[in-house]
Amino acid sequence: MFWKKKPEIVKQEPKKIRSFFSTDIRARDVDSFKLDDMLNNLVVAQPAYGTSAQDDSSDGFPLFKQFASQPGNMSEVLMLWYSSQSFIGHQIAGILAQHWLIQKACAMPAQDAIRKGFNCVSVEGDDLEDNVSKMIKKYDRTMNLMSNLREFITFGRVFGIRIMMFKVDSTDPDYYENPFNIDGVTKGSYKGMVQLDPYWTAPLLDQAGSSKPDSMHFYEPTWWMINGKKVHRSHLVIFRHSETVDILKPQYMYGGVPLPQQIMERVYAAERTANEAPQLAQTKRTNVWLTDTEAVFANADKAVERLNEWAYFRDNYGIKLGSKEADEFQQFDTSLADLDAVIMTQYQLVAAVANVPATKLLGTSPKGFGASGEYEESSYHETLESIQTHDLTPVIERHHALIIRSFTNEKELQTTVSWNPLDTPTAKELADTNLVKAQTGAALVQSGAISSEDERKRVALDKFSGYHELGLGDEDLPDLDDDDESESE
Repeated sequence: MFWKKKPEIVKQEPKKIRSFFSTDIRARDVDSFKLDDMLNNLVVAQPAYGTSAQDDSSDGFPLFKQFASQPGNMSEVLMLWYSSQSFIGHQIAGILAQHWLIQKACAMPAQDAIRKGFNCVSVEGDDLEDNVSKMIKKYDRTMNLMSNLREFITFGRVFGIRIMMFKVDSTDPDYYENPFNIDGVTKGSYKGMVQLDPYWTAPLLDQAGSSKPDSMHFYEPTWWMINGKKVHRSHLVIFRHSETVDILKPQYMYGGVPLPQQIMERVYAAERTANEAPQLAQTKRTNVWLTDTEAVFANADKAVERLNEWAYFRDNYGIKLGSKEADEFQQFDTSLADLDAVIMTQYQLVAAVANVPATKLLGTSPKGFGASGEYEESSYHETLESIQTHDLTPVIERHHALIIRSFTNEKELQTTVSWNPLDTPTAKELADTNLVKAQTGAALVQSGAISSEDERKRVALDKFSGYHELGLGDEDLPDLDDDDESESE
């Protein structure tokens, strides 16, 4: 007698997790893509180190990308999600900037940074002579300096990079190709400022900038090709928003990360959430009609007809009809109590990415913020001061240096910028400050630390005391004889 052989039991392996959004380490089993293999293939495909410039992309990717660190135990799904947030292109960034919220996020810091203005002073901090100061202010207006400063920051945030070029009519054909030399600016040769969108330019690197990491200007373009001409970087002032690491600079055309790229997902979420509000308000009530389902399915056409008849009376101003014994009605209301907080939270995330307080960006007080908003305002002022110091001051200093060299006789004069305070005190705050100063001065005079004359001079020299320059000229008047006094009377 033969026994039938029992079939072997094959164990089924657990199904691999394929969720794209999963951060579980088991998601690394996804076999559709292997990040390790991709990076290894990059290393094999690259030429030997030192045979060409490190930014050479003739064989695919720049050479030194082969030295990128391996992902280790990082989930490939997570890595793919972050790597998908790559450069969107300057044209797409410009298209996104048409949206009202993105446009405000790009333009508002530029407008606020220059609103209070500035004073042009010498590098030692002294005031300039009247004729020089008037000449500088004249050409500031003629060459639209404030408008250029606003555009410089606004479009720099839109594209991630903004190039400011100073137009000089030089007799030297290689003036722009050679490093900037102030002595090459002749009288009347300075014509103003020109700003360039990044897609009208092309970066060019020299040997040291492309292959020597110990170079002072490694991976910084030595020239920019503009209108078919090489322009040395020293002739330009370049604004970069959120600069990238060296390995990503070629991808971003040696610029920064555009703000629209950083903010687009959050703006989309905020706008979609806000659009849900009117739809939820119109559909917040759900009516349920409990009836005999067997009868409904037995004669579906008749049931649909009855539903249409009943829907005609279902609004709050009509009458709902139904069988007392066979039908039962229920109504469910969707609560909208926290919907405004959900919407405002999304817009607050947009403001956080843009480094602009939500109270200013939206013109309202969002949920969860303090009533005063003092912290948000002070933090925003720090951001504006950084823009003034690091981005706007170099433009103004070069502009004024060219004006002085081109239109004045003060060839050796060097100037800088003293920005006016961003926070202007109100009349009440100014009065309270003067009261505290007066009480302090009175206490010092009473203790004998200073004289009343010293306190009078302090009040006269304080521009915000209300008694500015009061009595300062009396000490300079010459002593008059009795006859002269009678004549003057």
